[in-house]
Amino acid sequence: MNGLKLPAWLTGQNSRALAAPLLIVMMLAMMVLPLPAFALDMFFSFNIALSIIVLLTSLYTVKPLDFMVFPTVLLVSTMLRLSLNVASTRVVLTEGHTGPDAAGKVIEAFGHFLIGGNYTVGIVVFVILTIINFVVVTKGAGRIAEVGARFALDAMPGKQMAIDADLNAGLIGEQEARTRRQTVAQEAEFYGAMDGASKYVRGDAIAGIIVTVVNIVGGLIVGMVQHNLEFGLAIKNYTLLAIGDGLVAQIPSLIISIAAGVVVSRVASDQDIGGQLIGQLFAKPQVLYVTAAIVGGMGAIPGMPHIAFIMLAAIMAAGGYMLARRAEQEAAAPKEQVAPTAAPEVEEASWRDVVPVDTLGLEVGYRLIPLVDQGQGGELLRRIRGIRKKFAQEVGFLAPSVHIRDNLELRPSAYRILLKGVEIGSGEAQSGQYLAINPGMVTGSLPGITTTDPAFGLPAIWIDASLRDQAQSMGYTVVDAGTVVATHLNHLISTHAAELLGRQELQQLLDHLGKEAPKMVEELVPKLIPLSTLQKVLQNLLTEGVHIRDMRTIIETLTENAIHTQDANDLTAMVRVALGRAIVQQIFPAANELSVMTLDGKLERLLMHALQATGADGTGIEPGLADTLVSQTEQAVRKQEQLGHTPVLLVPAPLRTLLSRFLRRALPQLKVLSHAELPDTKTIKVTSLVGGLA
Repeated sequence: MNGLKLPAWLTGQNSRALAAPLLIVMMLAMMVLPLPAFALDMFFSFNIALSIIVLLTSLYTVKPLDFMVFPTVLLVSTMLRLSLNVASTRVVLTEGHTGPDAAGKVIEAFGHFLIGGNYTVGIVVFVILTIINFVVVTKGAGRIAEVGARFALDAMPGKQMAIDADLNAGLIGEQEARTRRQTVAQEAEFYGAMDGASKYVRGDAIAGIIVTVVNIVGGLIVGMVQHNLEFGLAIKNYTLLAIGDGLVAQIPSLIISIAAGVVVSRVASDQDIGGQLIGQLFAKPQVLYVTAAIVGGMGAIPGMPHIAFIMLAAIMAAGGYMLARRAEQEAAAPKEQVAPTAAPEVEEASWRDVVPVDTLGLEVGYRLIPLVDQGQGGELLRRIRGIRKKFAQEVGFLAPSVHIRDNLELRPSAYRILLKGVEIGSGEAQSGQYLAINPGMVTGSLPGITTTDPAFGLPAIWIDASLRDQAQSMGYTVVDAGTVVATHLNHLISTHAAELLGRQELQQLLDHLGKEAPKMVEELVPKLIPLSTLQKVLQNLLTEGVHIRDMRTIIETLTENAIHTQDANDLTAMVRVALGRAIVQQIFPAANELSVMTLDGKLERLLMHALQATGADGTGIEPGLADTLVSQTEQAVRKQEQLGHTPVLLVPAPLRTLLSRFLRRALPQLKVLSHAELPDTKTIKVTSLVGGLA
């Protein structure tokens, strides 16, 4: 025996998982395979026991969700009864000529003892039970479940907002909020499932009537035609068996229907149904006194059953007296001097209440929660990890983690991206649909929700998944909802890279670089320049889209020039010259000829004069000159883009910082380079002239 080991699928949770499939297979087998009378007795007894268990469980249940499996139990018990009806019908029709015990002792007992052997009484009782079950109990329970499901769905947004408010106020934690949200969703699903499951019981009642009629008629035909029974004996045997079979199935059905009504009709409380009935129905002695008086008065009327009414009135009056006496004793009993319970004091404010703002945040509406929930197959978390990895490899430092949370104040399909608690981007993503983006060369239109791509502002349409292949064949760029959010987030992270490089990120970058070149880092910071100056230089580079992957060149350049100047702008210009080859390759990948724009000679001289008069910030540029510069540059940029070239303005080194800062707001796509930043191996081709246009 020591060497005997049961298979893993027969032990623990796996054995429980086999219970439901085995039960379904057993019910299907009962419909197909013939069962002996003893097996029918066992299954009918089990059906009655199951219905009693379900009823008692519903009575002792405190909240409907404590018996969340009830809709499934309702379906399984209904199918079990129908399977037994089919199995018993086969036995009744094949063995009914042998006597009333042909289908087992349970059916015979119900036929004899419950209806006294009177077929008319049996038929009437069976019809009454069926009507009660079908018209009263099941219909009422189904209606309550339907209304409960409707109100639960209508109240769901309000409950979700209340949970979110408690979470924001710090009254509950994240885990408690998640549990409450799950409870709210399960409540709506429970009532909806109960509404559908009640239809099974109503159908079961109709099927019970039909099966009983079929058993009687079919039994008479089989008994008289095949077994040559007399009409009286045939009607006796088959009617007794049919009525007994109908009652033995209908009574458990009625019990489970009552259980369904109890579950869906009760109001959530911390007491079971028995405690609520006793505690609320018989709580006031005045009610019992008045009821006793009315019942006693009815018993005094001539012709009424005096003993029954007067005895009941006496019992109620005695019950009222006992309740009143108990209340007086509780009021007269000396009360212990218990200090009043003070209301829970709010704790003093502390530094724990100061919650740091997340550097990067993503808030989503409740319909987009599946996109960020790995349990529901959401791919957005994986894509965000990929975005941070790609950003670190291309830009040169690790961006902060993106903190994701749901926000019920947003529209269901909306999202917004936050930088240090401030919104920097927002949009909508239709979960389950695809965004067909028009790159400008599509061959037709598609049905759907017209919108724009949130990342780049291109015209787009939200389409159903079935139109995906058609959209691609028409020239659309088709992406799913998760990709839309991820692309928008990636674009904003790249755009705001300078703000993401904080002191902590810079220190981590230096620590990482110091593992390979510790002397180089120690020589620069803090011996030559402070950490803040290095941060400002790197932020200046990132603001203009220059990657800082080549930190070795940056540190070496700063080390050489920091002894001459500590100005961050001057140091940035020197670093840009050192990174010139990388900057040009980033703008013109694999191109030897650089198509650029330049300044008209007259405009260049005016700007040089303004630079000498106002300084590098350019705040004192004459308004007319500033307007001319912006308008002329916009025209040149449009011409450059029409030719298919990247808009790059090539200017003298002293003007580069001034023009880049001045034109960045109006023309964010424009890159401003100085002559000193261009490698000697590149050929320059001037395609547009700023200031020389008509």
